[in-house]
Amino acid sequence: MRTAMSNKHAKLIEAIFRDPVNTNIHFREIEALLSHLGARIDAHAGARLHVWLNGQDDVLHRPHRGNTLGRQDIKHLREFLARARCTPSQYQEALQQKARGS
Repeated sequence: MRTAMSNKHAKLIEAIFRDPVNTNIHFREIEALLSHLGARIDAHAGARLHVWLNGQDDVLHRPHRGNTLGRQDIKHLREFLARARCTPSQYQEALQQKARGS
């Protein structure tokens, strides 16, 4: 995970992992976060996106109605980010290591 994350991206990743599930997350924000984290994103037929991040891959779906993700979509995204080692705690750990000069 990159350590130079903007405050906006840091708050977004925290919102993704917060309980109860936040359903006010716009898909364009997710795409920007994934790009910032270094993900490779390929558009497929319909609303599908194939995403590769830190050796993990998955297929994400753009919302069909509106711009925000539903509960199941957020849970699926959480699982993918966790497999790709991009959680809020791992981000904080990377910041602390950088501050220590490790």
